Amino acid sequence: MDVLYVDPSLLVVNKPSGLATIPGGWEKDARSLVELLEPEYGRIWVVHRLDKVTSGLVVFARSAEAHRSLNMQFEHHQVQKLYHAIVVGLPAWEEHTARHPLLINVGHTHRTIVDNARGKPSETHFRLLERYNGYALLAAIPATGRTHQVRVHAFALGFPLLADTLYSAPPTDLIARPALHARDFAFTHPGTNERLLFTAPYPEDFKKALELLKSGS
Repeated sequence: MDVLYVDPSLLVVNKPSGLATIPGGWEKDARSLVELLEPEYGRIWVVHRLDKVTSGLVVFARSAEAHRSLNMQFEHHQVQKLYHAIVVGLPAWEEHTARHPLLINVGHTHRTIVDNARGKPSETHFRLLERYNGYALLAAIPATGRTHQVRVHAFALGFPLLADTLYSAPPTDLIARPALHARDFAFTHPGTNERLLFTAPYPEDFKKALELLKSGS
């Protein structure tokens, strides 16, 4: 487990893909990030989650006071999260903000869908980082926190995440899971009021996919 930072208030982890943030879900025997961390670090409070298939930064509180502070920062949009996503297709724009309203947990596949009538307001700002042959690397900055938000907004714009077959991406051998990584996370320390910024390096599968795209393979 790649623990990036720990103190009496906080625990910051670079989560691997394939690991759920919290216990539960459909795979009853699968261990979660919380279950793996608590034997060593004691009780931790969940502030936010990542999809099981998504890699990258997860921040936990280690006290009730820190938990309340971080929850308030989320509520008042004082937390900044940035994802990197490899998408299928080449956007013509350099920057674009998606504001499609989203309805979560639809159907037996538990997809999130765009629903203009029943969906909740949702917003993700995308910035183009690199173009390849038929693919692109995007930065995604969500202003809201809906389930699968970055994945669905990218799909709604016509650029599904690489390998994200749940949202209509074609099958690929480049990577075995949706190419999404929670890279940067900025917030204010609950105890010191210091502004903190953490950056999680790419995991090997994400890095390898980028290397193959850059080489034209």
